[in-house]
Amino acid sequence: MPQPPLLDLQNVRVMRGSNLVLRDLTLQIHADEKVAILGPNGCGKSTLVKTITRECYPVARENSRMTILGEERWNVFELRSLLGIVSNDLMSSLTSDATGLDVVLSGFFSSAAVLPHHRVDATQESAARAALAQLEVQHLSERPVCEMSSGEAKRVLIARALVHAPKTLLFDEPSNSLDFTAHASLRQSMRSLAASGIGIILVTHDLSDIIPEITRVLLMRDGQILADGPKEAMLQPGSLSPLFGTEVKIERRDGYFHLW
Repeated sequence: MPQPPLLDLQNVRVMRGSNLVLRDLTLQIHADEKVAILGPNGCGKSTLVKTITRECYPVARENSRMTILGEERWNVFELRSLLGIVSNDLMSSLTSDATGLDVVLSGFFSSAAVLPHHRVDATQESAARAALAQLEVQHLSERPVCEMSSGEAKRVLIARALVHAPKTLLFDEPSNSLDFTAHASLRQSMRSLAASGIGIILVTHDLSDIIPEITRVLLMRDGQILADGPKEAMLQPGSLSPLFGTEVKIERRDGYFHLW
């Protein structure tokens, strides 16, 4: 029997306060896909991420549904063990005195740190140290977040997302606040993860975030999917100029696309 899609949205509307942010959105993504969702700031990408992670909920109405792995209802803690989330909201919530190991272990408790009432067992600690080693940041295990660079903290967050061995990693604007060197390191980490077979959902406004392993690109504007197709067909001036509301040029180099 075929596996249900990781994500299946049909005619979904999402409100933020009195504002309609996602407008009759229809989208299907399978667990092993490498997909980028590209659009300008304010197009609804962050709300889409929060809808996937169950921080926002669709408006209940006829002919509208949303399932994750075929299920409409989820225990959020169980869901977060299947989806590894790397978001800027999580980055900003990290406590400054939490160490790298604390941050990765917090993934078991869906928190931003290991709190006094949490109990960490040997299996969890071993998995956390293995995730840090996979990202080649085991040297950060005892370093407080406040003493890390933004690039180091981002890689620790990816380790946190990996600690459950999720089916798919969801990256929300991963290169925000990173300098050139940290951005290059992040992209290499994403490439290694994609090559390992894990699914990737990348949500971004920056073409240079789209690693060569991404095969499908969705273009999003004003809370809607404008186009959806193979990367090479989507990342063309004729598609991206209306997406960003200005005439653009594109250069491709070493498997990456650059916009100006």
